[in-house]
Amino acid sequence: MKTNSLLGIAALVLTLAGCASTPPAKQASTTPKGGGYYLDDGPEATPPANLDAVPDAVPRKEPLSRFANRTYVALGSTYTPQTEPRAYSKEGLASWYGRRFNGKKTASGEPYDMYAMTAAHPTLPIPSYARVTALDTGKSVVVRINDRGPFHSKRIIDLSYTAAYKLGYLKRGSTRVRVESVDPDVSDTQGKALQNGIYLQVGAFSSVDNARQLLDRLKRTLDIDASQTRLVLDGNLHRVQIGPYSSDDAAQSDRARVRERLDLNAVLVRRD
Repeated sequence: MKTNSLLGIAALVLTLAGCASTPPAKQASTTPKGGGYYLDDGPEATPPANLDAVPDAVPRKEPLSRFANRTYVALGSTYTPQTEPRAYSKEGLASWYGRRFNGKKTASGEPYDMYAMTAAHPTLPIPSYARVTALDTGKSVVVRINDRGPFHSKRIIDLSYTAAYKLGYLKRGSTRVRVESVDPDVSDTQGKALQNGIYLQVGAFSSVDNARQLLDRLKRTLDIDASQTRLVLDGNLHRVQIGPYSSDDAAQSDRARVRERLDLNAVLVRRD
């Protein structure tokens, strides 16, 4: 749940002002309900029933926000957002925020959607992408950073309602996580780093849904480990690939299976 965070118009005004002043104090929160969220926040009365099916954010190159990456002051502390690509990895507490902020402007200027896979972070670029892994379960999600916060000494990221739901800590309100930046140039659409080597490319689609359908067919028909399949976003095309392979012979063997079982002509591609 979001507390002591810079959200909405207040966040945007701060970035526009270029660290003009400390944001006004928030109205005091009411007593926590079961430790999970406050009475003026939390879930809606009837959240969507298909949150498990909400896909993770898809890392892609985007221009940085003109205003949301300026140095700013929040609750007496100065923050300087990252504006150059560099690796980030940190462990700490993740909280989440819900209906109290739903529809209000984020630091990026976009409306907050509690059912999208987004997050608020004090210094990661806006927009950018991060993999968030719950340390107690190993579950992970990929989110798009489009907001600022939380401004609490022990909390390092605020996730959307759906992202927190998928990590399983809604009722607890917070959990220990590892936050790792995702570079779209060297990652697949699941936020996993691409290794150098030989790959089979089975298809390329402008529609991510069509690409995912083929990915599912590959897993079922070829009975291959899901970790060996991936979607790679290249421009506007979602490329369905298998690999990496240790040799051309190994790749050619699977290429023959793809042709035989799926009637598709895969091509070999190399990543150096």
